[in-house]
Amino acid sequence: MANDILVLGGTGFVGRSLCAALAAREQGSGSGRILVPGRRPQRATTLRTLPRLELMRADIHDDATLRNLVRQAHVVVNLVAILHGNAQQFEQVHTTLPLRLAQICQSQGVQRLIHVSALGVTTPAQNAPSMYLRSKGAGEAVLRASKWLHLTVLRPSVIFGQNDRFVNLFAAMQRVLPVVALAGSSARFQPVWVEDVVRAIVHSFDTPSTIGQTVDCVGPDIMTLADIVRHAGQWAGHQRPIVPVPRCVGYLQAGLLECLPGEPLMSRDNLASLTIDNVATGNTPSLTDWGIAPSAMAAIMQPIVANQTGAERFNAMRRG
Repeated sequence: MANDILVLGGTGFVGRSLCAALAAREQGSGSGRILVPGRRPQRATTLRTLPRLELMRADIHDDATLRNLVRQAHVVVNLVAILHGNAQQFEQVHTTLPLRLAQICQSQGVQRLIHVSALGVTTPAQNAPSMYLRSKGAGEAVLRASKWLHLTVLRPSVIFGQNDRFVNLFAAMQRVLPVVALAGSSARFQPVWVEDVVRAIVHSFDTPSTIGQTVDCVGPDIMTLADIVRHAGQWAGHQRPIVPVPRCVGYLQAGLLECLPGEPLMSRDNLASLTIDNVATGNTPSLTDWGIAPSAMAAIMQPIVANQTGAERFNAMRRG
């Protein structure tokens, strides 16, 4: 029990890669379990065979449940996040959950917390342009206010990888659409490979000097949204013309998408986040400062996207 690791959000895109890395790290070491709660653990088929990993159905927004989970761990990793929702939902996931987590960690004697936030978080948090970034910033603030926690914060740019919902989405779209009408086409990102983010999290486990640090998790290249869409089309073999649309039209499109059933492809809050650059500020350490040489998007995603069928690309997008 004393060596167990609790991964909140472990069934998601980053979580699945992290759990695989932790299972490989822990195997044969005599260390404890990797605890992964989720609302629908039966869907996490890739995690079931990992050694030392225990999937369980649990509602982490229930205090008693979260307290029981934290009680079993010596390290907690918080990956829980949403991209779409209303103000109340963003606050519950990005602000209230970290606050409860800090309180419960203290009550259960667990100090080590690794928290994955987002690039673009500003201080003070209320100055951020979107509900997503404001709630993420507020979540960081409540964790930093705890004098108990041994906290490390990671701030990734947009994360890419084999099962992402970013590059795969734009590749799948260009398979069926004649043109791509793109709002926020000039927004800048510094995309980071999911495995590099995982390496940073594992580095935090193994390096006590990361306690108290915030690290920008970014790749080597700064790219506009239009650049990323263009590359996705090229790699998929279905490059379509990109038509930049004014922000006001983009907000109208996003508003219509929000009215459709299911999770929207783009929301008005997503567009608000695009009004600021999603690149490293230089004010905090980066992956290279931690000895991690980040991989370029083209090196990773070109062979992945080029070798996928349309159905595989669409399914990867849905799984992300």
